[in-house]
Amino acid sequence: MSVERINPPELYDSVRYGFSHATLQKGGKTLHLAGQVAWDAEGNVVGGSDLAAQTRQALANLKAVLKAAGCSPADIVRIRTYVVNHTPDKLGPVLGEVGAFFGGATPPPNTFIGVAALALPDFLVEIEAIAAAPE
Repeated sequence: MSVERINPPELYDSVRYGFSHATLQKGGKTLHLAGQVAWDAEGNVVGGSDLAAQTRQALANLKAVLKAAGCSPADIVRIRTYVVNHTPDKLGPVLGEVGAFFGGATPPPNTFIGVAALALPDFLVEIEAIAAAPE
């Protein structure tokens, strides 16, 4: 199982903005991860009103699910990032954490979506993913 990032040279440089245009999954199974928020193991919101801290916790939760399935962030083929009351100034804190999560590897496609609210009022961000899992 492997993934290949697709970034055609005739399109704008999306990697500079923290995402690829596409991912081609070659073999393996597909793992669909539920959207993760800033809850810790006890159901407490981590980070309060700090968007970067909430993003970091949501990504840590994604990493835990990936690990349980025998995967890593490199196996992610797609993410969607939902941010409450999005404004352009929220891109930096969120995408900085997303970049750190992928550790310098070419990131997968990411759709960044502004929403009015998430499941609970304390949640500022939710991130869902699809990954290529080993056979």
